[in-house]
Amino acid sequence: MKSSSDERSRTRTVALPVFALVLLAAIPLKEAGPLTALWATPAILLAAMLIAWAAESAQFFVAQGFALAILAWLQTLPEFAVEFVFAWKQQVPLLVANLTGALRLLTGLGWPGIYFIAAFFHRRAHGKPLRRIRLEDAHCVEVVGLLVPLIYVSFVWWKRSLTLIDAGVLILIYAAYLWVLRKMPPEEAEKIEDLDRISRAIVRSPRRLRNTLIVGLFAAGGLLIYFTAEPFLAGLLAVSTVVGIPYFVFVQWVAPFVSEFPEKVSAFYWAQTVIRAPMALMNMVSSNINQWTVLAAMLPIVYSISVGAPAAIPLDDRQQLELLMTLAQSAVGMIFLINMELAWWEAAALFSLWGIQFAFSPLPPGPGFWGYLATHMHWWVTVAYLVWVGLALIRMAMGRRQPHAIRLFLLMWRQHVRKPPAVVH
Repeated sequence: MKSSSDERSRTRTVALPVFALVLLAAIPLKEAGPLTALWATPAILLAAMLIAWAAESAQFFVAQGFALAILAWLQTLPEFAVEFVFAWKQQVPLLVANLTGALRLLTGLGWPGIYFIAAFFHRRAHGKPLRRIRLEDAHCVEVVGLLVPLIYVSFVWWKRSLTLIDAGVLILIYAAYLWVLRKMPPEEAEKIEDLDRISRAIVRSPRRLRNTLIVGLFAAGGLLIYFTAEPFLAGLLAVSTVVGIPYFVFVQWVAPFVSEFPEKVSAFYWAQTVIRAPMALMNMVSSNINQWTVLAAMLPIVYSISVGAPAAIPLDDRQQLELLMTLAQSAVGMIFLINMELAWWEAAALFSLWGIQFAFSPLPPGPGFWGYLATHMHWWVTVAYLVWVGLALIRMAMGRRQPHAIRLFLLMWRQHVRKPPAVVH
């Protein structure tokens, strides 16, 4: 049996880089020229690989979900930095656009991208299609963990404001999520053989060297992500100005894509192995949870400090629609995963609905055929998401779709969180 001091050491191995790097997210974005992307892109790719190796190795010493949660922190630091600047400058339309755009990119492009990459390499290796990505039992924590903030943020949408009280609740939700993940067992030793050569060598290293390598890779990757993603973002902003991309569209789509680029690289790297596609998908889900809770909670805190008094972030009609669409899309994604798998048609549906509203985002609303479509497309897609959720809930009530994630979560809770007292003979 492992000692409690050894368990604490394992937690520190994964968690220490986060607390140092999260502080860096408060530094405003720096300006840079468009050519900055030429050196920033390979640096971000390298950073993504470093933290992917660290997370792969760490999952054998703490729960995989806990390691992925730490990984999500590091990968979304640039997104935190962007949102910090918008909240500090009290630019409510831009901070809502960036937050909702980032979340919709994760679910609408990231989740299907993982399936499509895994399916491509599966067909190339086995000569037959990959019908679905099946999640592991422990992944039920992430699936249920996504449900809770979605319910609470729906309340935020209903009352049309994001307050300091909401920030406190969302932080508590994320703390509870981490606490449950921390109770889950690490990956089994037999799975070490499935790792690539570098991660396998780290796991098999002596304890002191292993911990140093994991911490070092997390820290180096996190620092590279932060210091290269920001100038890369500024360079793309300069390019978008030359090309003529509207600033709102840039903030909602281009900026989140760049700030989450490291996450997509590491997740797609795992997806191409096929066997680690479930881990890649949970990497994305963990980032969804991270952004629905801690990132959203940061906004009214920074906003209030900037105003100089406790203040609520108001949501107008356009921002309410953006938030509702994002909530509905995430709810559809969560419903898809509730039976612990992502089927090919579910990945295609997520990508198609995201692609439709993405294609119409650059078009200005107004008169005429295209203006009419641009005016109403976001609402139509939102209704499609909501109808899908409603039909899925009806099917679940009729027993045609099984909520395996909830049942597994209750089982995991009894086995690992609320452990029965030891029997004394």
